[in-house]
Amino acid sequence: MRRTALIASAALLTGLIPLSAAGTASGADDPAPVPVDRFEGEVPFASQPAEGIFTWGADADDPPTLQLTDRTDAPEGAKVLSGTYDISGYGGFTHDFAAGRPAHDWSAHQGIRFWWDGQDNGKKIAFEIKDGGANGEASELWTTSFTDDFTGWKQIQIPFDAFTYRTDYQPVGGIDHVLGLTEMWGYAVTLPPGVKGRFAMDDVELYGKADQSRRASVTTDSAVYPVREGGTARVKVTVATTGSAPLDEPVTVAYDTAGGTAGSGTDYTPVSGTLTFPAGTVSGSTRTIEVRTLKDKSAEPAETIPLKLAVTGAKAPAETPQVVIDAHGLPYLDSRLPVRKRVADLLSRMSLEEKAGQMTQAERAGLTSQGDIASYDLGSLLSGGGSTPTPNTPAAWAQMIDSFQLRAQATRFQIPLIYGVDAVHGHNNLAGATVMPHNIGIGATRDPRLAEKTGAVTASEVRATGIPWDFAPCLCVSRDERWGRSYESFGEDPALVKSMETIIQGLQGRADGRDLSRNDKVLATAKHFVGDGGTEYGSSTTGSYKIDQGVTKVTRQELEAVHLAPFQTAVDRGIGSVMPSYSSLDIIGDGQGPVKMHARADMINGVLKGRMGFDGFVISDWNAIDQLPGDYASHVRTSVNAGVDMMMVPYTYKDFRTTLIDEVKAGRVTEKRIDDAVSRILTQKFRLGLFEHPYADTSGAADIGSAAHRAVARQAAAESQVLLKNAGGVLPLKKSQKVYVAGSNADDLGNQTGGWTLTWQGASGTHTQGTTILQAMRKAGGDVTYSKDASAPLSGYDVGVVVVGETPYAEGVGDVGNGHSLQLSAADQAAVDKVCGAMKCAVLIVSGRPQLIGDRLGKIDALVASWLPGTEGDGVADVLYGRRPFTGQLPVTWPKSEAQLPINVGDASYDPQFPYGWGLTTLTKVPAGGAATLKALSMAAAAAERSGSASAGREIVTKARLLVQQKAGSALTAAVAGPFADADHLLLTGKYAAAVAELTEAYRAVA
Repeated sequence: MRRTALIASAALLTGLIPLSAAGTASGADDPAPVPVDRFEGEVPFASQPAEGIFTWGADADDPPTLQLTDRTDAPEGAKVLSGTYDISGYGGFTHDFAAGRPAHDWSAHQGIRFWWDGQDNGKKIAFEIKDGGANGEASELWTTSFTDDFTGWKQIQIPFDAFTYRTDYQPVGGIDHVLGLTEMWGYAVTLPPGVKGRFAMDDVELYGKADQSRRASVTTDSAVYPVREGGTARVKVTVATTGSAPLDEPVTVAYDTAGGTAGSGTDYTPVSGTLTFPAGTVSGSTRTIEVRTLKDKSAEPAETIPLKLAVTGAKAPAETPQVVIDAHGLPYLDSRLPVRKRVADLLSRMSLEEKAGQMTQAERAGLTSQGDIASYDLGSLLSGGGSTPTPNTPAAWAQMIDSFQLRAQATRFQIPLIYGVDAVHGHNNLAGATVMPHNIGIGATRDPRLAEKTGAVTASEVRATGIPWDFAPCLCVSRDERWGRSYESFGEDPALVKSMETIIQGLQGRADGRDLSRNDKVLATAKHFVGDGGTEYGSSTTGSYKIDQGVTKVTRQELEAVHLAPFQTAVDRGIGSVMPSYSSLDIIGDGQGPVKMHARADMINGVLKGRMGFDGFVISDWNAIDQLPGDYASHVRTSVNAGVDMMMVPYTYKDFRTTLIDEVKAGRVTEKRIDDAVSRILTQKFRLGLFEHPYADTSGAADIGSAAHRAVARQAAAESQVLLKNAGGVLPLKKSQKVYVAGSNADDLGNQTGGWTLTWQGASGTHTQGTTILQAMRKAGGDVTYSKDASAPLSGYDVGVVVVGETPYAEGVGDVGNGHSLQLSAADQAAVDKVCGAMKCAVLIVSGRPQLIGDRLGKIDALVASWLPGTEGDGVADVLYGRRPFTGQLPVTWPKSEAQLPINVGDASYDPQFPYGWGLTTLTKVPAGGAATLKALSMAAAAAERSGSASAGREIVTKARLLVQQKAGSALTAAVAGPFADADHLLLTGKYAAAVAELTEAYRAVA
């Protein structure tokens, strides 16, 4: 049973009412107390779906012991609930109501109380109640605590308004964040850790009468009401009650327009008065207050008119609603003007505080209140991995982001927010979105047109939920498979990464930015600048990470050729934003040693913005400036002066903005630098059309997860499959064959989609919509029997398919040595051994990086690198059953052992299991003629190179590659692997003749 409490997270209950006092607290007209638990045996020790009391804890020793004990001093009845505990982590007990019956309605009562046998140990004890949701284990948790600082029985009396919503743990992520009290599922008690103890409890009951101010509330339909000058704002005021009961007593709302930046009588007609909702008024009743604005002839920024509400008999709105007269007549609002003129005009009007706000990005869940968007002039919000609305639907995303954009309308210049997400392989935070293969699989396709299509689908689905900014693509050149982010890379060769940057056009449209305002395009982000794929193993200083966020130590030449080259391509393609890396860069010979990238002005200001001519803006990584040396002011000063334009400070946005303002006033950051940063940010906001259309255009929402979008993902999954070995032509399968399917990743959508899917780290299991490889094989018409662990009888089958590999991870959490390995799990190894020992077999490795398979390679007839294919397992089945051919090629070198790492194309010592670029095909027959054919292909390649015919050049090199692969088989040697890998690099750089020459050398080296 899922745990329902961890640690106390609420403030100490201020008063404990003893029995004598409790008796006087009840009014004459209060309802009789309602028992919840008498502990006389009426509620069993049981768990859901039945009603019952059960224990839980961090480990086997932490759940307390419980028993019903006869006590002569029992406050009520004959028995009490008693127990002992010795908790090292967390532990406690729960009373859940029956899941199969309706929830209980507690709304008529003031609170809950119970008797506690005090031990005077001075420890806090958490008490929580369960509100809403499907059942007691899928409800919202509301918590408070009391202190055991007394001896003997005492009645603990807790009004419902003393409970606070738990932010540290919610089993369903929260439902409506409102303690409704009409659908209650029970309570839980968390006992104190670190001390041996005993307890006794008796007579849990509901007490008192809920006064109307606890049950009734007054709300407005919005917090902000933008209106054009001369227009009328209509503020709807609604009264509602818990349980939707009619009002017992009248509710009055006195209103008055006062304060704000608009002038009473000149900008608007003042209003005041009182609204009355009489006793008996139906819950949900609404009245409207109208505020008329006045026209004048002057151009003006936005002006605010607070509508102050004084409520009697109910809870008042959480904040004062504001009518906002829209900014008008100012040049920056004129969409006919060039963007540079609009930017210059707006910038000239902004205060330092407003500029600092534009440079600040907060996490949407990190906002203290939504009003902070206007109060701090925030320029941007983001959703981190797994930070989603409830429910996680396209409509909920659009509504959430629109509500944030509405808040920005209450600022002086109504500068819209730019909202960002990590849509790194489709709109992967959204349930039901089309999830593409991760970048390593896209690199395996060697198909730039397809890469562009995947970007276009992603952009379309992201923008349709109101989001204009994507923190993708990752342009790292992954040089060590032990890195937990290696699957985010297109490959180990900068030439391959550059060739896949067509994805930028899929995301953004044309390089000049003219398509950014379309409802199916987003601003893209090239990350992580620069060298994050080259960090040395063991160099990370972040927690238990091994390589992620470590140090990249390179010569200046290596830096330029390997790591910087893809960013120049991105700039040439018009990339709108760039994100620096967490990692440090150590350029051999420059005398600086390792320096965090967020502090490297020479690289951000000097190379990226200066030499490369990048005109977008630089966004920091998540809390990355906190890793810089020195105090916080130094973090801010150093990163901004290094060229970071916007800071991703998810929960410290107030501190960052205040500190930045202070640094400018102190002269340590120049106003010129601030103006440069803000100009860059505003330029992209204007290009995106956010000033004209700040709210979500959901016209494309129907295409999210559509058949057309999934067809692109299916094609990408199919083209990403790399056939490494195919002895005896085991693949493709025939539908007439009886196929035995096994392995941990055959029927697990979560493992198939990997990290960055709905949550940051991803998770095994089914958490979004898609098709597993097993399901796809059945859909394809195959005669399939499935046994995950290969425990079912193995006789009578024509061929086995064993789908093995990794479980999800992301970033440094997934580093090899940080709880992860390149070895298959024991269960996967056993499944391979069983199936491949009994029949012809094909092994599919579903993973974000190569897995060490050499010790079993001789027993495996066919081997496929399936990477992380995304939600469309049909694409994998397409190549397994021959509907599509295998055409994928290795985007990274497949090592023989971990001792070889790092190993990459171009290394002086290069003896892998399979070389970079390797990939058998079932599309084209291998040309005959051997060496003579290679000679002819060499001449044809030279001609293609002279004429600039890329398609002819690729086709010629592919034929030569197939000749080498056929002759080499699986008996690859270093003499073959080196030139073979070099040839694929040369092909990507357009050197077709040199590529054929390398392949000819590899052909001759085959024994």
